[in-house]
Amino acid sequence: MKILFLSIAVLCSNLALSQSKTIYKKGWIDFNKNGKMDIYEDPTAHIDARIDDLLKQMSTDEKTAQMATLYGSGRVLKDSLPTPKWKNEIWKDGIGNIDEQHNGLGSFKARFAFPFSVHVDAKHKVQKWFVEETRLGVPVDFTNEGIRGLCHYQATLFPAQSGQGATWNKELISQIAEVTAVEAKALGYTNIYSPILDIAQDPRWGRVVECYGEDPYLVSQLGKRMIRGLQKQGLVSTPKHFAVYSIPVGGRDEETRTDPHVAPREMRTLFLEPFRVAFQEAGALGVMSSYNDYDGIPITGNRHFLTEILRQEWGFKGYVVSDSEAVEYLYSKHKVSKDAVDAAAETVNAGLNIRTNFTPPEDFILPLREAIKQGKVSMSTIDSRVKDILRVKFMLGLFDNPYVGNGKEADKIVANPEHKKISLDAARQSVVLLKNQDNILPLDKNIKRIALIGPNSDEHKDFVCRYGPANPPIVTVKEGLQTLLPNTEIIYEKGCDILDKNFPESEVIPFPLSADEQEMINKAVKAAQESEVAIVVLGGSEKTVREYYSRSNLDLPGRQFDLLKAVYETGKPVILVLIDGRAVSINWADKFIPGIIQASFPGEFTGTAIGEVLFGDYNPGGKLAVTYPKSVGQIPFAFPFKPGSATDGPVRVSGALYPFGYGLSYTTFEYSDLRIAPTNMGLLSNVEVSFKVTNTGKLAGDEVVQLYLNDEVSSVTTYTQVLRGFDRIHLKPGETKEVSYTLTPQDLGLWNKHNEFVVEPGFFEIRIGASSKDIRLKDRFEIVNK
Repeated sequence: MKILFLSIAVLCSNLALSQSKTIYKKGWIDFNKNGKMDIYEDPTAHIDARIDDLLKQMSTDEKTAQMATLYGSGRVLKDSLPTPKWKNEIWKDGIGNIDEQHNGLGSFKARFAFPFSVHVDAKHKVQKWFVEETRLGVPVDFTNEGIRGLCHYQATLFPAQSGQGATWNKELISQIAEVTAVEAKALGYTNIYSPILDIAQDPRWGRVVECYGEDPYLVSQLGKRMIRGLQKQGLVSTPKHFAVYSIPVGGRDEETRTDPHVAPREMRTLFLEPFRVAFQEAGALGVMSSYNDYDGIPITGNRHFLTEILRQEWGFKGYVVSDSEAVEYLYSKHKVSKDAVDAAAETVNAGLNIRTNFTPPEDFILPLREAIKQGKVSMSTIDSRVKDILRVKFMLGLFDNPYVGNGKEADKIVANPEHKKISLDAARQSVVLLKNQDNILPLDKNIKRIALIGPNSDEHKDFVCRYGPANPPIVTVKEGLQTLLPNTEIIYEKGCDILDKNFPESEVIPFPLSADEQEMINKAVKAAQESEVAIVVLGGSEKTVREYYSRSNLDLPGRQFDLLKAVYETGKPVILVLIDGRAVSINWADKFIPGIIQASFPGEFTGTAIGEVLFGDYNPGGKLAVTYPKSVGQIPFAFPFKPGSATDGPVRVSGALYPFGYGLSYTTFEYSDLRIAPTNMGLLSNVEVSFKVTNTGKLAGDEVVQLYLNDEVSSVTTYTQVLRGFDRIHLKPGETKEVSYTLTPQDLGLWNKHNEFVVEPGFFEIRIGASSKDIRLKDRFEIVNK
């Protein structure tokens, strides 16, 4: 991993006025204040020698202090800046990392988060205390969230990860990663808890909005770009949640978080694959262990996952941090440990490096010290865990430049116009056209009067995610249309709230409309009647889909269906804009509403992007990264499918409302000239696949080409087809581009009866298409046992 450093000379000159000169030497820092350059203080020494030297000097208290997180100011840490009382706190011996330090989420809000120069100065003062006031001066790793832009008071906001997944654009994800990393580094953060590599296999689950999609290949390829982009800038990427976290029983999140019903081969093939790619191919240096158990053993206390798979099989070299309360769940929920001492021992022995929770760090450090005294954790295990933490800190360059971040640069970099251009591009690319009957879209800009209706038409507050920027400027749909159409009269009526007063009981009991609800719908109907077209903006928000918010129904919540139906019955043309973070079963809308577009919380430029798509300034090219079921009763119903799992039935609703990979365009595309070479090869050979795509319409547009693979006969039951290649390509009218892929043994292999990953001889079919159902080209090749 390539790390960018400030020179020690520049560092020392910058700090000379504000910090003690006694430990800042020419070219090195005297962290332990003994007046000589120890090996761990020598920038020219090998990293392993530096780690060993520091570890030898550490006491048990100092080692265990490195194994906990201190949640930042206004969260768990009550002080905005260091105080003399810190000498009596447990972090007098150091601390592993500080999470969300002055990012604007705590009780101090923006006071030390903005302006950015104030934030960086405050963070440097905290780091200065740990460097100068603790015995060995071990610097802090400043961590933060970053799944849709940096989780800071004001940073560049991007679409939700579900929206990023709908772009199917690997290069765009690299750009999002770079912006997130550059802003994080300028603000002094060194470790970003991103990306989320869970696969969204159950749309009832509240955190599907935080996933790139339901398919492991799509998630792994986009996740790889995010990891590489973050670490290219000298940060650590900490993907989450490892492992098998995203399919709690019944899709229920909240306080369940247990008992994923996933078979071992399915676990390997689907749920672990994005993490394998993260560590073996992208080289991620962090990982967050999840709350849940697997087959009765909590992941955070599971040596098979945290040591045997993660370290021994995949070669992970970073450190494992627990998701909040995952350690405590061992005795409070899973009941496999009797108390905090046993839980500390079990998790550390399993492979955990740092415990994170919204409670003081001594709640873990003191029980861990007691576990060591009782002989439940050996010192060699402690040394191994602390070495991992120190290795990351040395790789980050914290022992050569502890003071990451630059206030003046941050003022210029964070949320600058260039970064906002990427955010706008991401918002545009995330929009999916679901239906366009008789080419009703795009709408004519000469329309004189538009009825803009729906609870998401002018929403801002409930589109702000806890895991992204805390105070972003979001352009609402109303604002976007007003800017785009200055000469058009826009009549806005909310029509209904996202939820009704009886929700969620109203999901199962049909309560009558209240007088107030009926009046809101009546006003919306009147607006539609007085307009040439009605744009109805419905869906979900932070009130319906996020962590802890799992649903028992996939229909539009509240009175939204009543509103849509009433507006439709006016006879005026109706366009549905669906803004949501999960699949929604809009069967009635799909049958009767002529134009439908979908967006997964597009971020700062929500209204701009949606307006441009509606009126033809942007040709939508997004594709669904999840399957839209027709009914919640079909679940589990997600790509990829096993044979027979997606077949029709005589007394049930069958098939997808919209399949995985689906999305329309204002232009058309033709596929041709599929070539496979060779068509007969050995077990360890690569396969070259190429084909051509032509824009046969009148508008320039993006097509997401998708390559699927079917293993025709195998020793174990495999999926009917698996995604093994995709690209988003831009084509002008009449333009043709050739697309090519190289399939490796990793792409062709499976986990066999003996739990071995192998390539088996036999015929494979290549399927090229515009979605998992819209296959345009097919051909076969054969693997032989040469």
